[in-house]
Amino acid sequence: MAGETANRRASQSQPSAREQIIIKRVAEGCKNREIADSLGTTEHVVKNYLRLIYDKLGLWNRVELALWYEARQHEQVYHA
Repeated sequence: MAGETANRRASQSQPSAREQIIIKRVAEGCKNREIADSLGTTEHVVKNYLRLIYDKLGLWNRVELALWYEARQHEQVYHA
């Protein structure tokens, strides 16, 4: 039971596939409206996703999110 809870917590701290798309688009410099249009959703939904992403990753804004994304990209290059 404890292992199951730890696994659930770990999976919640990792961005979902949809969140990863949004993170990538933010890092590319896209505005919320552009992200919403590309995903076929509304700007309001994108803003909600961003709030969830910031909370999940312990970040405050899109600049921190873009830097977080870039750091992960460099990690993957070095570990590959």
